[in-house]
Amino acid sequence: MKSLHYFMILFLMIGISNAQELTIIGTVTDKDTGDPIPGVNIVVMGTSKGTNTDFDGHYTINANVNDALEFSYIGYIKEKITIEEGNSVIDVKMMEDTATLEEVVVLGYGAEKRSYSTGNRTISKAKRRRKNRRSKKTNKLSGSIAGVQVNRSSGIANGNSSVIIRGASSVSSSSQPLYIIDGTPVDQKDIALVQNMDPNKISSINVLKDKSATSLYGSKAKHGCIVITTHKGNYKINSNESYEEIVENNFEKVITSPLSTFSIDVDKAAYSNVRRMINNGQQIPADAVKIEEMINYFDYDYKQPTGDHPFAIHTEHGTTPWNQDTQLVKIGLKGKEIPRDQIPASNLVFLLDVSGSMNSPNKLPLLKRAFKLLVNQLREKDKVSIVVYAGAAGMVLKPTSGAHKDEINQALYNLEAGGSTAGGAGIQLAYKIAQENFIKNGNNRVILATDGDFNVGMSSDKDMKTLIKEKRKSGVFLTCLGFGMGNYKDSKLETLADKGNGNHAYIDTMQEAQRVLGKEFGGTLYTIAKDVKIQVEFNPSKVQAYRLIGYENRLLNDEDFVDDTKDAGELGSGHTVTALYEVIPVGVQSKFVNKIPDLKYTNTKINENYGEELLTVKFRYKKPQGSKSIELVHVLNMNKKQVSKDFNFAASVAWFGMKIRKSKYLMNDNINDIISLAKENKSSDSQGYRAEFVRLMNSHQAL
Repeated sequence: MKSLHYFMILFLMIGISNAQELTIIGTVTDKDTGDPIPGVNIVVMGTSKGTNTDFDGHYTINANVNDALEFSYIGYIKEKITIEEGNSVIDVKMMEDTATLEEVVVLGYGAEKRSYSTGNRTISKAKRRRKNRRSKKTNKLSGSIAGVQVNRSSGIANGNSSVIIRGASSVSSSSQPLYIIDGTPVDQKDIALVQNMDPNKISSINVLKDKSATSLYGSKAKHGCIVITTHKGNYKINSNESYEEIVENNFEKVITSPLSTFSIDVDKAAYSNVRRMINNGQQIPADAVKIEEMINYFDYDYKQPTGDHPFAIHTEHGTTPWNQDTQLVKIGLKGKEIPRDQIPASNLVFLLDVSGSMNSPNKLPLLKRAFKLLVNQLREKDKVSIVVYAGAAGMVLKPTSGAHKDEINQALYNLEAGGSTAGGAGIQLAYKIAQENFIKNGNNRVILATDGDFNVGMSSDKDMKTLIKEKRKSGVFLTCLGFGMGNYKDSKLETLADKGNGNHAYIDTMQEAQRVLGKEFGGTLYTIAKDVKIQVEFNPSKVQAYRLIGYENRLLNDEDFVDDTKDAGELGSGHTVTALYEVIPVGVQSKFVNKIPDLKYTNTKINENYGEELLTVKFRYKKPQGSKSIELVHVLNMNKKQVSKDFNFAASVAWFGMKIRKSKYLMNDNINDIISLAKENKSSDSQGYRAEFVRLMNSHQAL
């Protein structure tokens, strides 16, 4: 009996040993370059546990001894590593996958209507039967075609399916297979949209390789071909994204236009949106590239303000890297960082789009995880309400203290997508609730999260602009967070944020959510200065012409600078704003400066009394609850100081943006020169954002 007792103890000890849980940490890098790889997917095989690497390639995950970790990332060969006892640090070096064909995932999502009037969900038996029929129909594809597998995604609203075609994708356009849908080749720029296809519409899929592909479809199919046939036989791949047209700023002659006036822009959505397109191998629409938002995505080493004003001013100038005949001027603002515990009590209304268009993993499921980051930072004195809209709008969470995080997170977790998009009604209700719970001298804000696809009630940019201008009079600020792809309405969200005293970000990953709602929580949600305007006057004895790089949608009339009724941009806690001017010095011959006739009635005599002054820059702003503007003046003198690494890095970002836009002002568009400038000036990069920018440029070069 005693021996049996010892045996049982030994058995239990072995079981405990086998189930020993470890916290595994490590770094994932490129085997050839040694660079960290952000966004690598890491899962404990056979479980639902998973995580991603951060921007430095670091990860942390809990797993048991003898569990296997799988590391996967598009364009790299998967790595599988078994956890051994005592080994809690696992660094992984991943190799690029040079195989011609890899894998494509075609996602399809059904839309199912929900009722949100009371926050409760009702699903009829008929709907459940339809749902089951969809499941059976979709699964017919699995196994019927070699290399095709249909998986049901867990944790995604409505139990969506994905069709996985083995041997059908590549990170580089140089080895991209040709896609044919119902006899029509899919353009390179639209390949990422294949993932939005509904599997229920697919009748058959054929994967052709080698000569069988080229004999039918020519040299374009030299890397293979994926032939998809739908039941109706007339499927169209359409990108329904929209961007406001941008007309690049021209050079202005100082003698006739000495003033340049614009509103600040702290939005950063364009950079993360462009990043998403590069990572998906898409062609980037020129109007999606807002150079000022790309520049402002990055932090710069600007000193904190020390006086009474809520921001500090920094200026410098040097040679333009893409044109040796011109000079580049950098103007930077640094907002005062308000400690989180000193931010006034917040009255937040989450306005969440739960319409059918949000029914994909990078929309509502990502949104819910992102907002959990925000909720976890709330204090007891903060309160949150949740309004959702689909075919109609409704409140699903009454104002709730930040002390009740579980209740708020549960309300988020319960949300599912379905129906049309009554965005106007949602905005009306959200502002109504914000006003009813208004905190005097507090932080009152509506946070809108959507793909911007409004199609019920007010839906045009003009209608939304009128509505939001009226609502901003309430003293409630607005934050717009964009999600998703395929039907993303950047123009609409930018309009809402611009006219609603707010800011705009695009969230494509949890890393970006962590940046916007975690690292930059204060800047995203707390305004320290509103209606911030900049006016630059150039000295005509030093500068013959100038052009503002970016900010095309933020230009103001010169007289608007002193008009306190004119709306402008808001500056959040800790935010930085950077603007670049390209200037043509006096005496330099340039094809960008056209001769104008002599003026008969205007005296254009230049005042030579300002010595080495290059320009004078003026700033106007209002306090968050104020109505009268305050002015600051700063003079930039000519000097021969060496420019900072921040100057050069910001220049590299502008240079890359101009290249994507095919700017007529680029005298050198060599991508290797741009990459070199960025690489040499990464400077302090604790979060890895600058290294990621270099990687993105290398990826774009390969497309």
